[in-house]
Amino acid sequence: MFRQLDDREMRELLARNHVGRIAYSFHERVDIEPIHYVYEDGWLYCRTSTGAKLSTLSHRPWIAFEADEVDDVFDWRSVVVHGVVFQLFDEGSNSDRQQYARAVGLLRQLVPGTLADDDPVPFRGVVLGIHVDRMTGRAASSRQGGA
Repeated sequence: MFRQLDDREMRELLARNHVGRIAYSFHERVDIEPIHYVYEDGWLYCRTSTGAKLSTLSHRPWIAFEADEVDDVFDWRSVVVHGVVFQLFDEGSNSDRQQYARAVGLLRQLVPGTLADDDPVPFRGVVLGIHVDRMTGRAASSRQGGA
């Protein structure tokens, strides 16, 4: 049995999970990479390192993002987000600094040392915000009555 997830179910799935996949494209190439994230109020926050992905996203900021929960091969839930990625900075306008601080605070709930002296991945110093423009979700269940 398949069904669509409602808005509440999609937001809850994104909030309780912290690893997803970000997909982006440039020219005729599509890449997809796992990334850890936090979700709050229509935004995904994550971090990365400088390199090809960041360069590509600075030119083509439109992304797709997917997070899944899998209980079994026929029992799962999945959310796909489409949105725009923004690099966040601790400088600029007051609003920019506030959003950066919000993102870092949320990421520290997941990894307490984020961007601190005890950061377990200090090379991931770039903070990204992904605005959720739209999302869709599906669920599958092997049980009678649906997921």
